[in-house]
Amino acid sequence: MKKFKPSEEVDFVVIGSGAAGGVMAKQLAQAGFSVVVMEQGPWGAYGHEQDYNKDELINRFPSPEDTMISDPKLHRSTFRRNASEKAVAGNHSFGCVVGGGTVTYGASSWRHLPYEFDEASRFGTMKGTGIADWPVSYAEIEPYYTQAEWEIGISGPNVKTPLIAPMSKPYPCRPLPLKSSGALVQKAAAKLNLVVTPNVAAIITEPYNGRPGCINCGACSGYGCQTKARSSSAVALLPIAVATGNCEIRVNSYVREINVDASGRATGVTYFDKSNDNQEVFQKAKCVVLSANGTETPRLLLMSKSNRFQNGLANSSGIVGKYLMTGNGGGASGLFDQPLNEYKGAVTGAAVLSYVPNDVKNRGFYGGGRMTARGQMSPMQYGLAGPHGAPSWGAGYKKALMEQANRRLTMVNFISQLPIETNMVDLDPDVKDAWGLPALRITSTSHENDFKAMRFFIDRSVDILKAAGATQVWADQVNDSKGGAHARGTCRIGNDPRSSVANKYHRAHDVPNLFIVDGSSLVTGGRNHPTMTISALAYRCADHLVKAAKTGNVTI
Repeated sequence: MKKFKPSEEVDFVVIGSGAAGGVMAKQLAQAGFSVVVMEQGPWGAYGHEQDYNKDELINRFPSPEDTMISDPKLHRSTFRRNASEKAVAGNHSFGCVVGGGTVTYGASSWRHLPYEFDEASRFGTMKGTGIADWPVSYAEIEPYYTQAEWEIGISGPNVKTPLIAPMSKPYPCRPLPLKSSGALVQKAAAKLNLVVTPNVAAIITEPYNGRPGCINCGACSGYGCQTKARSSSAVALLPIAVATGNCEIRVNSYVREINVDASGRATGVTYFDKSNDNQEVFQKAKCVVLSANGTETPRLLLMSKSNRFQNGLANSSGIVGKYLMTGNGGGASGLFDQPLNEYKGAVTGAAVLSYVPNDVKNRGFYGGGRMTARGQMSPMQYGLAGPHGAPSWGAGYKKALMEQANRRLTMVNFISQLPIETNMVDLDPDVKDAWGLPALRITSTSHENDFKAMRFFIDRSVDILKAAGATQVWADQVNDSKGGAHARGTCRIGNDPRSSVANKYHRAHDVPNLFIVDGSSLVTGGRNHPTMTISALAYRCADHLVKAAKTGNVTI
């Protein structure tokens, strides 16, 4: 792999190596530019898939050297419901390994629907929210969805329905096979008149681009994929970037500041080098691409204060970190009278699409969501969590565990969440992380509309499980989010510098050679998982950035 000296001014520093950073690194390196990717985590299994650990106990109780997500003891975070509360210790986490969250996520990879890009014009705004149109339409981003799906490797159903975004090209791989959960949900769908399809997933089901298809090992979400069937940035994109000879992936490099000169242009980044006793190092760059994720990106901007940017970098609007959407859920679980073997295969199961569209008139709330059938727990996870309605130890526990562990099915929902200005990421004034930097502080209380949505989807989950023949069903409690893997909206793109952080091509309004592209860029949260939209936006950003950079001017 190419190695650059920190004193050597590279064309691009890319901060983060996940769904957006991996795309940006590959596209820029292939275009002939010198690229250094800053990843605060370790290599993981980049090129060494046998290094991924499938031990269930280690997965549930990882040591710092085993985990591929942020360590809460090091990457401290705090949480509060509103600005009048004192924040307490939080449990927010994110992917912290080469490939970021794409290494261990459940791999759901749906597109946003066309109307999710112009919701304000189509449906109107709502008091107390920041609902707004995106500065890019579905028609503009559609070619980049296709590019992402085919270059990364996505499997899914090729069916035409208004419940799935229109596609100019089908998915490259056939969908994951439906498991017991799929058969049971289809049974319920026939009774309830619902539309059910296999899930769209970043998991290849057949050999593709030199990688083998999924072997249905069962240790899926939360684990690295030893066969490279999960299409993470670590196996689908970054090896291509490195192979160009133009890209270095610099691991264990924790960026603490994006540096700027007196004119307000980015000059590079300062980072802690773990391989050198956490010494501070400055890497020079002509341009910086920030793809650290929906919470770490605004945190880094707020930490990058200077005389010129006293409220944080790229924050003349004052909205860096605001309009945080972490995503809400809630569902139900049921027991069936026959073994389901749901712990086998990919965690992503059959998808119920009927409740994705907006239907305020009939449902009483704004938004929608997608439902997924999942076995959810491996046998050991079920044992540690405890069977439903049973003692926590002894003969009664063992009896219930044997009866329940292979007969449980859970409906998991991804539900729209409204953007609210007071839901935010900022810097905790009292708590520091292990490097002495201000801890991430999340302030969040969902809109009353979102509580109605959660209640609706919990109730529909109960209906589906009962219609599927569950012998016993129990519902989740309505539970407001405190953070999570789907953070988005904190550095929204837009045409007006007063109400957005970056323009439609992801260039920061305030800093001409700083580009912000990841979950923070999203204007509204969507009714499906954000990963594929994040990757598509990155392909679009890279396309325009490469063209501009080749003229010697990245101001696009």
